[in-house]
Amino acid sequence: MSPDLDLTPLQTGRTALRRLLDLDSRVFEAAAAWHWPGAERVLPRLSRSANHGVLWFGTAAAMAAIRTPRARRAAVRGVASLALASLTINTVGKRSVRRARPVLDPVPLVRQLKRQPITTSFPSGHAASAAAFATGVALESPAWGAVVAPVALSVAASRVYTGVHFPSDVLAGAALGAGAAFLVRRLVPTRAQLRGPMRPHAEVPALPEGEGLVMVANQGSGTADRVRALKAALPEAEIVECAPEDVADALAKAASRARVLGVCGGDGTVNAAAEVALRHGVPLAVLPGGTLNHFAYDLGVEDERDLARAVRHGEAVRVDAGRFVTADGPGLFLNTLSLGVYPELVRERDRWSHRIGGWPAGILGALRVLRADRHPLEVQLGGERRPLWLLFVGSGIYHRMGLSPGRRTDLADGLLDVRVVHGSRRPALRLLAAAAAGPLTRSPAHAAVQVNRLRLTGIAPGTPLAYDGEVTSVSGEMTLEKLPEALTVYRPQKTSA
Repeated sequence: MSPDLDLTPLQTGRTALRRLLDLDSRVFEAAAAWHWPGAERVLPRLSRSANHGVLWFGTAAAMAAIRTPRARRAAVRGVASLALASLTINTVGKRSVRRARPVLDPVPLVRQLKRQPITTSFPSGHAASAAAFATGVALESPAWGAVVAPVALSVAASRVYTGVHFPSDVLAGAALGAGAAFLVRRLVPTRAQLRGPMRPHAEVPALPEGEGLVMVANQGSGTADRVRALKAALPEAEIVECAPEDVADALAKAASRARVLGVCGGDGTVNAAAEVALRHGVPLAVLPGGTLNHFAYDLGVEDERDLARAVRHGEAVRVDAGRFVTADGPGLFLNTLSLGVYPELVRERDRWSHRIGGWPAGILGALRVLRADRHPLEVQLGGERRPLWLLFVGSGIYHRMGLSPGRRTDLADGLLDVRVVHGSRRPALRLLAAAAAGPLTRSPAHAAVQVNRLRLTGIAPGTPLAYDGEVTSVSGEMTLEKLPEALTVYRPQKTSA
């Protein structure tokens, strides 16, 4: 051995590790000897229910069944965090430190699990899953996190209580699980992270009980529960429920007597309400009631609580609207407008949605459109005739953070977000590549640019045009432009958790 080799740091480290392990064992034995009032019936069963994540998948399903966007997002984020934590534990964690399970002698028989785990002890997979799910849920919705957290803590404690883990196993697992949830948030930001500047604020009437608000609800969108909840929150509001074919007439009549025009329905219904609100010069109150609700969600209104808070306190912003002008006259779009394959997808989705539901119909429509034998659309764009599979125009820039879908963080930026997928013999491959690459990527297959005005010419007669979920046809020439800060819309300064 070299006389210059100093083993003191190594020996010191080993001594510190032995002390930590001894402390860990003493805490485990103290926990085994301690009487946990009422825990004998609960904790072993709770520990078993968390095997293979069953408890958390069931919790996520119950949250999703509540059918509020915030609860669904929290459930999905919790499951995604759990999946990442489990993958890390099973591929790296258990193989890195091969620690034996505690000796069960100090643990009362009534606490012990009927089937003892056979994997190594460090770190605790149950604690990692519990912490990952609870942290993921809390990052999206603190309120739901407060509901889930006590259960997660109980599951983690149950692993020491039943004698299958040392306390340090549980602490390490919990830290790993929480870290997985934060990593998921980095990859897929929460809605709070995506919220950008909503400007400028607008002066609107505050209606503490909803007096002066006339809310038109599209019965075809299944809005009954939403409008009943809003009526309970704003008892003086007037609710007008009507069939889809009567929405336009109901909106016009409501706007003539309302201080605030309200609308509950999908994006197409909201589009119709926005046109009426602009024509009558009244502010708009939007309650999401459709399948996608892009405008309401980008605005920051997810449910009746958000809208009621804004109406009570008179909180609103001015937002842009997009306008397109064709030979048949002008039209309005609040979200997106597109030519090419997307209008065909919308038609296929509408054809099947009443039979199999909105999301399955959208998937079926995409498959049918991408597999069909067709030629690309040809338009005159920028002085050059170009074959296109898709021309997308967003009212406002759609941002993409991490792996999350594109959303708008500013509805008053004055810009049109224009993207094209160039024509070729393989539309499916190019469209999927454009979707995967993100909205601001440029390549031979797809490109994006932001402008405030766009002119298209040479559009073939009968070309399908989709805007805010509605489909019509266009031919010849079309001009698109932004109407800056044209629409005043209620929006809470702070949304509920």
